[in-house]
Order: sequence, then structure tokens, then C-alpha cells
Amino acid sequence: MAKATATPKKSNLTATGEELLSYYKDMLLIRRFEEKAGQLYGMGHIGGFCHLYIGQEAVVVGMEAVKKEGDQVITGYRDHGHMLACGMSANGVMAELTGREGGYSKGKGGSMHMFSSEKKFYGGHGIVGAQIPLGAGLAFANKYRGNDSVSLTYFGDGASNQGQVFEAMNMAQLWKLPVVFIIENNQYAMGTSVKRSHSETHLYKRGASFGIPGEEVDGMDVLAVREAGRGAMEHARTGKGPFVLEMKTYRYRGHSMSDPAKYRTRDEVDNIREHSDPLKRCESYIYDGKHATEEELKAIDKEIKKVVKESADFALESPEPAPEELYTDIFA
Repeated sequence: MAKATATPKKSNLTATGEELLSYYKDMLLIRRFEEKAGQLYGMGHIGGFCHLYIGQEAVVVGMEAVKKEGDQVITGYRDHGHMLACGMSANGVMAELTGREGGYSKGKGGSMHMFSSEKKFYGGHGIVGAQIPLGAGLAFANKYRGNDSVSLTYFGDGASNQGQVFEAMNMAQLWKLPVVFIIENNQYAMGTSVKRSHSETHLYKRGASFGIPGEEVDGMDVLAVREAGRGAMEHARTGKGPFVLEMKTYRYRGHSMSDPAKYRTRDEVDNIREHSDPLKRCESYIYDGKHATEEELKAIDKEIKKVVKESADFALESPEPAPEELYTDIFA
């Protein structure tokens, strides 16, 4: 039975074949969707900014595996993967990316500003770090209502330097709010490496001065993410307050579609792809456990490519919003 060419490092964690195949499908959907979004952007069908999630798929899929009904998700602008992971349809997400009526925000939000109250996904926020106090606010609502829901608040290594991060963390710990702060450390804030922009490069320590525990996680391994996520969610859900997870991950593409990413070498990117790719790691778990053959995984890929193509077709066939939509969904 043929295996992937790379030999990525793996953890000692285990999962059933059904779980591994589920995680693999979810990560592959994000990968293929983002590749298609990049193509549509290049063809001029997506305007404005577009930040792709390629390389970071294990983070959201691993965390999704430990979520419960009612838990909320909020994030920044590299958000398409989060949407797909929490069950939002590829059709609706792609239609929103292309500014069409069939999108989640009726074509008015675009890449950075779509949401789904049904899926408890609260954005998609273009202002760096703006979602962090909002995530703490979701956790405050959970505590006020007396439910056991947890707010998953995602942000990047660049956003971790924003002042509102520390204000939100202070209040969250003071009031023991059920929030997990998830730092997706993809090593570069736009074009600046963590080593050049952070006096403390271990970002899981961001909450230490407030007494918030933290953990560094291999964000390229879906099982490692799931394991760490389970502990953090339990901590927050049982009234112990917030928790910080630093996901050490990597983006293969530039910061956005307009970024040529000349601040890092091709060898660096290729080395990560070869030895740490989240999909290859999951493949190796599947092959080691004899849960599927290479041919079966190729069939899954073919089916997912079909789903993604249909989402692009749906988006491009969906009409643009009517002019009257300028005046809907606004306060005044």
C-alpha cells in the first residue's frame, strides 16, 4: 500500500479510523476550498482582501472536534476555514466571497465579515484584535445566562500584541469567564516574524500576569490540537475561567493574496510542507492504522473537489445584491 512521500513527525495520540477520516475530509475541504478561492481571486471574481487558511487546517478541525452544542466561535480575517469547520456551507461562503446575494451576509460582507447565528459563528473581523474583547463578551453572556457554553476566541500572533488582548484577558480572569483564547501563531504577522516583533516569543504565556494558564500546541497535528483543546475547554466549562492555547502553525501562502511573501525562503516553506503538513500527518495516521488505502483517499479528494467546484458555480451564478440591500441590516 503506497504512502505519502513525506514522513511527517507524529504524536503518540490515537483516534478511531472514523474520527481520522472525518478530520481528513474536513481539512481537505478547507484546503481545496481555499485553493479555489485563490483561483477566483486571480480571475477577478473576488475583490478586496482575501486571506487564505492553507496550512493551518488542523487548528480549527481539531478544536471543532471538542466543541459542544452552543459553543461559539469568533475570529479575525483569515476566517474561511473556521466557517467551513463549524458547518457553514461551502456554497454560502463562496457566494459571500464573490459578493453575491446567496452569501451568508447577502454579498455585503465579503471575505472578512460574514457570520452565521445558526452555527454560532460570530465573524470574521477585519480590525486586528477587535474580535478578542467581543469573544470575552460572548463568554460573559454565557456566564450571565448560566449555560455551560464556551467561547472560542481565535487571533493571530500579530494580534497578540494589541492592547485590547490584555484588557480582555484581565476581565475574563477577574470574572472567571468561559473563554478559550486561541493564538494561531503562523510565525509571521503580515511580513514580520515573531522573533522580530515579540519580546516574549512563547505566546502561550500572554495570560500569565493575570493568572491565566496556557499551553503551547503543535498546531500542525490535528490530534495534538484535539487533545489540548479538550483540556482547555474542560477548564473553561467547569468555571475555572479562561485558558490560552498557542497553536504553532504555518501559512503556506502570503499574508493576503496581494503579498508576495518575499520575507521567507522557498526552502523554508517547502520544508514545512514536506515534514509538517497537517494533511500528510493525518494521512500517515490513516495509513498506519490501515483505515483507508491511497485509492480511497483519492476518491475522497475527488468528491471534495466536486463540492468545491459546485460552490464556485453556485457563487458565480448567484446574482449580485439589489441596490435596496444598501439599506437593510443597518441600525440607522
